[in-house]
Amino acid sequence: MVKEYMGRLFVVTLEGSIYSCKHCKTHLGLSDDIISKAFHCRHGKAYLFDKVVNVTVGEKEERMMITGMHTVVDIFCVGCGLIVGWKYESAHEKIQKYKEGKFILERFKVLGPDESMYVLGQEIQ
Repeated sequence: MVKEYMGRLFVVTLEGSIYSCKHCKTHLGLSDDIISKAFHCRHGKAYLFDKVVNVTVGEKEERMMITGMHTVVDIFCVGCGLIVGWKYESAHEKIQKYKEGKFILERFKVLGPDESMYVLGQEIQ
């Protein structure tokens, strides 16, 4: 998720259709790595990504979600420290196992590929 060499962080620069941190514009993920745009969080839309970059993870915790109990870790932007979503470590229900090892980016906290923002349930330029 983050490249580290001898204690120094190296931010990964992505090319293509990029989602980035709303606050500091650090690259987080590519449109090609989106598995689903049908997820929701407290602030509206959330996207399920196969992989993301330039994030660090918090402590594991059990979290009850709409789809049941999951073990998750919050993910933080390495540029500014903003929580941008979470990673599914494990799912307790068999039908939810496809989420394991995948990442959620909360649309409210990221800029879209065209630098659009998600505010109050809609995309704005």
